[in-house]
Amino acid sequence: MRMLEREPFTAYHVVTERPMEQGQLLSIGESWESGVYRRVMEKLPVVEQIYNAPKSWEGKEIEHHTMVALRELALEQVRKEHFPQYPSRLHCLYVSESLEESRQWGMFFAQLGRPTYHIVKLEISGRKFVGNANLCFQGTPNQERNLELAGSYWQVSPDPSGERPVWEILVDGKVRVAEIVEEIGKNLEAGYR
Repeated sequence: MRMLEREPFTAYHVVTERPMEQGQLLSIGESWESGVYRRVMEKLPVVEQIYNAPKSWEGKEIEHHTMVALRELALEQVRKEHFPQYPSRLHCLYVSESLEESRQWGMFFAQLGRPTYHIVKLEISGRKFVGNANLCFQGTPNQERNLELAGSYWQVSPDPSGERPVWEILVDGKVRVAEIVEEIGKNLEAGYR
């Protein structure tokens, strides 16, 4: 269900990590450092250690954010090489088409312990990619396998488990916060890592 869109469109976004304000303007692109980007970059030294000696990591338990970094770096490499027309997962906003989908994501983030401020309605002029979140994978020490799974994500391949897709929408470009639709206010004192 890939999609590249240039016409302005409206979407909903669950605001985590730092609040937004009505009327706020954002320019989302390669210089935009999302929370995902920051967490991945923090793990870059460990990822390099793993890829330099993958056999020594086989069978070892890898910390959650390190597995995420292994996945996101593979996804970014494949995107840059084969799908540069799509927004980067490291430099985008994740949005939903409906308020109800945003509420579900908001509950999910709050349950993870992530600071979750509110749901906003956005006006977006930029690129859009619709992917299946079920195709996000746990990164492993096997770089080739990570790259193979990353290709399946960007191609929106059928889910091997046969599960119903969980659509996630990545956007970049010019973004305006049109409205703060709903306050969530969960885990605001917690520092999510």
